[in-house]
Amino acid sequence: MNGHSWIAKTSVAAASLLGLLAPIQATAQPASAHQGTHGQPPSGSTAAVAEVTAMNGGADGDTQSPPGTVRKNWPQPVEDRQQFGYLLVDQLEYRMKSGADDTARWDVVGWYGGDYNRLWVKTEGEWRTGGERGGEAEVQTLYGRLIAPFWDFQVGLRYDQFSGAGFDRSRGFAVIGLQGLAPYRFEFEPALFISQNGDVSARLTATYEVLLTQRLILQPRLDFDAAVQAAEKFGVGEGINSLGLGLRLRYEIRREFAPYLGVTWLRRFGDTADISRREGGRAEDIAVVVGVRLWF
Repeated sequence: MNGHSWIAKTSVAAASLLGLLAPIQATAQPASAHQGTHGQPPSGSTAAVAEVTAMNGGADGDTQSPPGTVRKNWPQPVEDRQQFGYLLVDQLEYRMKSGADDTARWDVVGWYGGDYNRLWVKTEGEWRTGGERGGEAEVQTLYGRLIAPFWDFQVGLRYDQFSGAGFDRSRGFAVIGLQGLAPYRFEFEPALFISQNGDVSARLTATYEVLLTQRLILQPRLDFDAAVQAAEKFGVGEGINSLGLGLRLRYEIRREFAPYLGVTWLRRFGDTADISRREGGRAEDIAVVVGVRLWF
């Protein structure tokens, strides 16, 4: 009796085990059957894998995606090549000089373009308002290309005009330069110039802004000029020409409108200082300035 009972229990356990294995065999059977039936379409997850493989077969003609990237059915990218414009009147000021004629000075820069390519226009100059009328002015038209975060490479043309009592002279340059924001928020603008006569000169402008409050801002500025060849008709000697330092304190009534007060110091060196003295000028100038800074 005990033997028959043991056989019966064993049979029941075997039947239960077969019942558990049956669903697993049923699930695995279609996959093994598909392995030997190449003409039938895949189903389930196998179909999804096949679809991804087909989409990865080549580059997408719309997005130029490389093989291996699933982008065929992606929506078109958002337009991010919009064009913008900017105009900054950094200096529009009246300079009251000690022992010399007062002058009006401007320094304006503007650009139009996108994130990578821009058309730049720059102009600056100084004009005597009393005594012997005259002064100097320059205009630059440049193509700028973004080459690193916050840095533009610039190339283009520059035109200068130099006038005084009984003369009015002008000349052109080719321009190669950089413009950008260095660490700690120093703004640098180095440039190399080659005149129509082959004269080579260089300039460096550097500025920094100290926020005393959210509206009261102190701006130191440095201007450095040098030339490889002399151009006496334009007041330029060989070697280091001049070093200028400025300090301006502005109050931003609005971000776009800020009157300021300041002081500037300019020192000419070497042949440039000699040329200035021969023409009735001086080697050193100190001026108190009052002006307005604007941007659009």
